[in-house]
Amino acid sequence: MLDVLLGSLSELISASSAAYALAAIGLGIHFGYAGLLNFGQAGFMAIGAYAFAIFTSLVNPTDAWGWPPALSLLAATLVGIAAATVFALILGIPTLRLRGDYLAIVTIASAEIVRFTVRTQDLTEVTGGSQGIRGTDFKGDIQAVNDGLLDLSNNTWYTLVSWIIVIIAIILVWGLMRSPWGRVIKGIREDEDAVRSLGKNVYAYKMQALVLGGVIGAIAGILFIFPRAVQPDSFATTLTFNVWTALLLGGAATVLGPVLGGVLFWFLLSFVRGLIGELHDLGLFGAMSATQAGQLAFVAVGVALVVLVVFRPQGIMGNKKELSFNV
Repeated sequence: MLDVLLGSLSELISASSAAYALAAIGLGIHFGYAGLLNFGQAGFMAIGAYAFAIFTSLVNPTDAWGWPPALSLLAATLVGIAAATVFALILGIPTLRLRGDYLAIVTIASAEIVRFTVRTQDLTEVTGGSQGIRGTDFKGDIQAVNDGLLDLSNNTWYTLVSWIIVIIAIILVWGLMRSPWGRVIKGIREDEDAVRSLGKNVYAYKMQALVLGGVIGAIAGILFIFPRAVQPDSFATTLTFNVWTALLLGGAATVLGPVLGGVLFWFLLSFVRGLIGELHDLGLFGAMSATQAGQLAFVAVGVALVVLVVFRPQGIMGNKKELSFNV
């Protein structure tokens, strides 16, 4: 029990925790501030992760063009951002005129289209198909930059880079939401017809919010694959629901709420998984396999989400005044 707790505490500041926090920040721009019901954040994360990994593994400008590793990583990140922007435009142009449940259906379907596309056998040479892309194929430049700068352990390096990016995202969102642009976005969330009557192009503002939140989600996808390989099933609908849980846990319409929610969510998920594993080893789950018992962690997450929505819908750091979502 103590070992599980200590192991889970180490996940509080891990790269995976930072990835969830950043994905929740992006989703917070969509839902918390703009009122967009995006259930396809996993799709943006997959776009960013695959674009980054494919660029660094197939193109590999460090070897092909003699680029320094840092420039190669920057280029790969920009490719991921560009891919997420294109995906947001393709998704948003026909759908942002939809409201509420219709937008949610379209976004969740688009994320699944991305996942099934990258795992198709016809693209195995590019995306790795159902096996994905091995970490050794795209992490060379990441480790080379570390070796040239600080020479830290891989986990420490991944964690440091991830949280620096999260801090930059926090500052960016904080500034934007206090700007005239942010006030218009929050006005659209409350009553887009009133904002439209003031002469604002609601459609354009929604598109900008979708692109911004999607780009942040794509960068979160890059951070998500730092400590692991790129696996298509890692970006299933479950990931989107996990990010939603993190967002609602911390507080949707807040700057720091998604970060707190992401950290707490990953810690609690890691702790529950470890605890269930220990209980299974003690034979408390009868004939259930370890894999079947492990799924109970997601049952616990679902129950926690229901309790959260009922008793604390604004989240830990949220404000009830920010909950007038007309979506």
